[in-house]
Amino acid sequence: MDFDAYALAKPGAWPDEPWEGDRVAKVGDKIFAFLPGEPGKAGRTIGLKCGATREEADEWLARYPERASVMAYIGRHGWNTIELDGIPDDEISEAIDYSYDLVVAKLPKSKRPVTG
Repeated sequence: MDFDAYALAKPGAWPDEPWEGDRVAKVGDKIFAFLPGEPGKAGRTIGLKCGATREEADEWLARYPERASVMAYIGRHGWNTIELDGIPDDEISEAIDYSYDLVVAKLPKSKRPVTG
């Protein structure tokens, strides 16, 4: 599955490269996904906000101890790095949806995308 396209198809989502070589999906001015890039490439990962708290995000670590890890620098805020190989696409899609929803909920109402 093309997770870049999936994330960027969300209402109000747009691509950015805030640091050289790091492609992200944003909504408003906030990142909701660190994008994996080229589909079909081995060792691809995606960075997502997997919980409102670190404890909630730890559920991914318990379920996929070999495929999920606390994201460097921002992990304490519920962000995980998830390896795409070995995890069903529908679970990754749901995690993208959840990350998006968590980030949108924190945006000021005036900056939230209009959904129909």
